[in-house]
Amino acid sequence: MRANKKSSMQTPTIDWAIVDAAPMADVPDEDSPELSDAQFLQLKPLREVLPDLNMGKQRITIMLDTAVVNAYKAKAGGRGYQTLINETLRRGLLADSVKEALREVLREEKSS
Repeated sequence: MRANKKSSMQTPTIDWAIVDAAPMADVPDEDSPELSDAQFLQLKPLREVLPDLNMGKQRITIMLDTAVVNAYKAKAGGRGYQTLINETLRRGLLADSVKEALREVLREEKSS
């Protein structure tokens, strides 16, 4: 049997002087005063206030090969890989549109 080893992780110490000197993020300032309960209840989702505003993105769940995800993460440096995947899909759609337009032109030329 192996002997139990104590964890090498130590409980971090907190420097309370640094904590006390930090700006208080939960205290409102004059540029961003705290909302009253009545004001808070009047808030609406952005899509209700500006229904014509198209955010341009939709959250989905998709299963991709691990190799594909890893390749895009490596290409993006770990951040922004979803944007690269989106750009690749967009270029694919554009290429498909161009191919279809070219096929239509060729059909018209062949039939005349």
